[in-house]
Amino acid sequence: MNANLSLQTRRERAVPAGLSTNLPIYAARAQNAEIWDADGKRYIDFASGIAAVATGHRHPKVVAAVREQLDHFAHVCIQVTPYEPYVALAEKLNGLMPGPGEKRTLFVTTGAEAVENAVKIARIATGRPGVVAFTGAFHGRTLLTVALTGKVAPYKLGVAPLPGEIYHVPFPDAYHGVSVEQSLQALDTLFRADIDPARVAAIIIEPVQGEGGFNPAPADFMQALRKVCDRHGILLIVDEIQTGFGRTGKLFAVEHSGVAPDLMTVAKSLGGGFPISGVIGRAEVMDKPKVGAIGGTYGGNPMSCAAGLAVLDVIAEEKLVERAGTLGGIIGGRLRAMAQRNEFSCIGDVRGLGAMLAMELVKDRVTREPAPELTKKLVARAAEKGLLILSCGVWGNAIRFLPPLTIPEAQLIEGLDILEASLAELVA
Repeated sequence: MNANLSLQTRRERAVPAGLSTNLPIYAARAQNAEIWDADGKRYIDFASGIAAVATGHRHPKVVAAVREQLDHFAHVCIQVTPYEPYVALAEKLNGLMPGPGEKRTLFVTTGAEAVENAVKIARIATGRPGVVAFTGAFHGRTLLTVALTGKVAPYKLGVAPLPGEIYHVPFPDAYHGVSVEQSLQALDTLFRADIDPARVAAIIIEPVQGEGGFNPAPADFMQALRKVCDRHGILLIVDEIQTGFGRTGKLFAVEHSGVAPDLMTVAKSLGGGFPISGVIGRAEVMDKPKVGAIGGTYGGNPMSCAAGLAVLDVIAEEKLVERAGTLGGIIGGRLRAMAQRNEFSCIGDVRGLGAMLAMELVKDRVTREPAPELTKKLVARAAEKGLLILSCGVWGNAIRFLPPLTIPEAQLIEGLDILEASLAELVA
């Protein structure tokens, strides 16, 4: 029995089946954009731990910062004895959040926890209960965040009743026939039929939907939402958990629209592989909760804060925001060239921003019928050939591309070659 198979057998006996695993490949070592499994096989990583290592696996500067912090202390709890790395990282993020005025940052541990706190802060600040989210959205798997998530299977199955005062409207998606005007009309209808906007605390949106299929929110839609929020006293929460820290060719994806949010959730690549998330927001909003109302034992862990400071330095020093545009040009160009060829008529759409791209696979380009089985087979075939990719989308028929922004160009091309060869074999 090989090592991967042995570990998979142990996993099945020890870990709940409901915890999904992309492939039964067990990581043993990783460096930058490469992973080696328990059997020594090498893979090019186009997943980045679901966008969590934009600076690559084990970036030397991040590793050094964590080691230095570990020499001082690993945990004391910010609510017991505060420490400088928490304050320093908050100061940096306050200065980077789009929009004028003073900012504040709260650190927690997971993306879902950041979203939970953002909603909590919004409700406290406004004194209102309602929250509006979008179809296809993904904001987490906790009870509140799964209510915000705009997809039933597998996230909402069997967990009802869900928290109340959560409403969904269609996300604008031109490829699937939902225009900006239709989405805004649906929001207006919601306010007329289901909830008075004066009772809505926040609208939460991903500037590029992640699990929903890597659908960018059009700039004019984001600008219209900002106006709606301003008109009704609603707070705009932008979920940058997957999009943040250079992935889309801006430090934060919301910058593509020129919109300034009231609250912003961050996580994933901020920690360079170490668990940290946060809520950044306007000071007058963030200061509304009473002392002790927000926080957590491990929130803003010292080592994660040290990693976050190093990550921000790496992004600036290695110009990773600009590099995201370069990588995106290579990936997008290759995918669009493939889509022009007759043998790849299964590629229905290529979309995204910067180095956050997806291709949607379909059975027929005219009807745009999703091809989830082909997508699943492509993930498996690519892994056989040494490439790790992830699927996404409401129908599970999109392949998302999330290579580390530090990936050498030769490895990026090698990965795209594997992708093309794998798809060619499956459609032959």
